[in-house]
Amino acid sequence: MRKKQIIFISLLTFATLSAFAAAQTPAPGKPAPDVLIFTNGDQLTGHVVSAAGGNLNFQSDMAGALSIPFAKIKELRAGEKPAQFVVLKKGVSVNKHTLAPEGTLSIAAGDVHVARDGATTNPDAAPESATIPAAEVNVIVPRAEFDKEVDGHHNFSEGWNGVVTGGATLVRSTTSANTFTAAANLVRAMPTVGWLPPRTRTSINIVETYGKNTSPGAIPQTTPATPNVVTLSSIFHADAERDQYFAPRFYALGDTSFDHNYAQGLSLQQVYGGGIGWTPVKSPKQQLDLKADLHYETQSYLNTSINGAPVVGTPSTQLIGSTISEAYHRNLPHKMLFTETANILPAFNNSNDYSYNVTGILALPVFKRLSASFTTTDNYLNDPAAGYKKNSYQFVTGVTYTLH
Repeated sequence: MRKKQIIFISLLTFATLSAFAAAQTPAPGKPAPDVLIFTNGDQLTGHVVSAAGGNLNFQSDMAGALSIPFAKIKELRAGEKPAQFVVLKKGVSVNKHTLAPEGTLSIAAGDVHVARDGATTNPDAAPESATIPAAEVNVIVPRAEFDKEVDGHHNFSEGWNGVVTGGATLVRSTTSANTFTAAANLVRAMPTVGWLPPRTRTSINIVETYGKNTSPGAIPQTTPATPNVVTLSSIFHADAERDQYFAPRFYALGDTSFDHNYAQGLSLQQVYGGGIGWTPVKSPKQQLDLKADLHYETQSYLNTSINGAPVVGTPSTQLIGSTISEAYHRNLPHKMLFTETANILPAFNNSNDYSYNVTGILALPVFKRLSASFTTTDNYLNDPAAGYKKNSYQFVTGVTYTLH
């Protein structure tokens, strides 16, 4: 028993002395930060993040994230163990073989200096130090980000942007009604930065509106009670598109879409096609895309009845046609966003089986990533199921969450 006590006390003493020695060992000093000196003499410490549009993005130790015009910077001194950056000049086309200065960054007298440290992952990097007037700088990016974007090494889960929208209406009275709307609009554009020409774009859109209205068979209700009248509505749309750019504003595309519209007696419409697209307008504020494809299309219809009498079902159709479409979005003041799409689907082998749809969305920011959205959609099917109208119109209000 005494041996165990001696061993225990010895181990405890050893642990205590080890902890004390570790506490006395000085921690390695934190590397010195970058120092930013303004033209008025003020200074900030922190580290450079990137630069674009004539502004240096700087993470200050005290002031947080800042965007500072080059014109207000007198000097930038790189700290100890500085990050490595790639500097791209205006008007330079960037690709895997672009000869771009890279290394340690500093600024003085209105010029950006890049000093190579001898180590680089880019065999085409400029071999020596370089000095570039700040006015000629397009972007400055960390070397690791430059390599990743240029090489295109992204996982499929990376780069997705978009919105998710939901809305509901509930009525409980003599007549009960439920209406639910859900939508997801996702886009993945590669590369994810604006200083590289576009390579690919993938878009996925899913929209569902479902409603059920229950009312008494007679009002006021009679005895014996008449059966309730139930009215359903269901409008579903899903589409996916893959764009492959062969020029900055031109691309080849493959697309597919699926539609179900109870209000038009449409059980399922399927479209599979391929075509070309053009972006005539592209700026930070707005973008317009024009597209055309050649596709195979099938339409199947619901069996229905009018006043309880069955109607001869509309036969399914198989079509060869085209989708001619345009998509437009514009950033409005106060961070509002307007989005509009229109699609016309003529059929070449049956001119009577054409259709079109138009959608407009206005999103108003409410809190952080949440917005109030107002959506209007018009669907037209020139040859609907027997007994159904050709047109269905929706106006939906909901709450939208922005993913990025």
